[in-house]
Amino acid sequence: MIKTLISIGLWGVLGWALGAWLGAGIGWATFSFGLILMILVSGMQLSRISRWVKDIEAPPPPSVGPWDEILAPIYRKLRHNRQEIDALDEHVNGIMLAAEALPDGAITLDQAMQLTWCNQTASEHVGLNLESDRNHSIFNILRAPEFARYARQTEWPAPILLHLNTDGQDRALLVQLTRYGLDQYLVVTRDVTQMEKLETTRKDFVANVSHELRTPLTVLSGFLETLRDMPEGSLSSEQKQHYQALMLEQAQRMQAIVADLLTLSTLESSPNTEGEPVQVAQLVQTALAQGRILSNDQHIFVENVDENLCVIGVETELASAVSNLLTNAIRYTPKDGTITVSWYITEAGQACYSVQDTGIGIASQDIPRLTERFYRVDRGRSRATGGTGLGLAITKHVAMRHNAELTIHSRFGAGSLFSVIFPPSRVARID
Repeated sequence: MIKTLISIGLWGVLGWALGAWLGAGIGWATFSFGLILMILVSGMQLSRISRWVKDIEAPPPPSVGPWDEILAPIYRKLRHNRQEIDALDEHVNGIMLAAEALPDGAITLDQAMQLTWCNQTASEHVGLNLESDRNHSIFNILRAPEFARYARQTEWPAPILLHLNTDGQDRALLVQLTRYGLDQYLVVTRDVTQMEKLETTRKDFVANVSHELRTPLTVLSGFLETLRDMPEGSLSSEQKQHYQALMLEQAQRMQAIVADLLTLSTLESSPNTEGEPVQVAQLVQTALAQGRILSNDQHIFVENVDENLCVIGVETELASAVSNLLTNAIRYTPKDGTITVSWYITEAGQACYSVQDTGIGIASQDIPRLTERFYRVDRGRSRATGGTGLGLAITKHVAMRHNAELTIHSRFGAGSLFSVIFPPSRVARID
């Protein structure tokens, strides 16, 4: 405004000076020309400002006369606000990325318990599709009566455990509901399926160990009580030797169970090591020598062993796996059956240790569970032959620690083939 008044004053002074020199008409004409020129310039400036207003993100036009003092602070304020908005957007994006990265599911609901947002984890847990399920009631999405009863409470001091089937997969979810903001709700879901399975496995393991040890302890205790309560000299030396042999057998069985449990514990708790080249052929020959003693010349053994083929690993662990597969074959193969032990390299460059027998075979429904601890297809036969029920579990852990795979092929009544296949990266040869 001051600049405008000064400009008008200058044109007035110029008009007065020319009027005094050349006449009043010239003076007024000059002053009028100045005013018209100022109006035209002001119009051009307003036109430039009008164009800027349509793209307010761009810097304001320079040199717009008296408007400079108005536009400059406006633009500075806009730029400051824009920086704050960008910072807030970046902060919000960071929060959203963090919410998406959460291992737990997060679902936000409005005051009517309708879905407003969820992260990817919640979509997987509950089977949500944010695009199609947004603004739909959570009770129509999460169709579980126990959740409906839980959500309609006034307070939710503890989470609820739900068992859902999402996309054909059974899940155990801990679901916690809480209020936030103004009449808004947050649902947090946590997948505890694996924890529940581990807890079930732990309980089964404790029960199985107790059961497996209880039987020999009961037998051992019974014999000791019998020997204690019987009068002196009532047993012949042959009877005493018989009882002692039975007690020793039960004690050795408990010792075998404890030894296998310790082996499993070591395999599970110790870190994996790269190891060194192991001559598996020597381990196979040692296992065969022990196997022939266990067989008592009742089986036919066929060997197909590559003497120069080695595996990079831990010798003690590999020896356990080699021995367990061979021992199982001997225990479950009838008299005069054939057991074929092979150690060779495949066309794909893998090293394979396999034991094939002509034994009783395994039903297809039992094969997936064979590597479970203490799982036996025929409990009576396994105990009668001295099995602990842990051999295949140990073999599977050894295979996993050597990046190998344990495969089982069998048909009930037609024998079995157990193989441990090592990847080419583990294969080595000696000259």
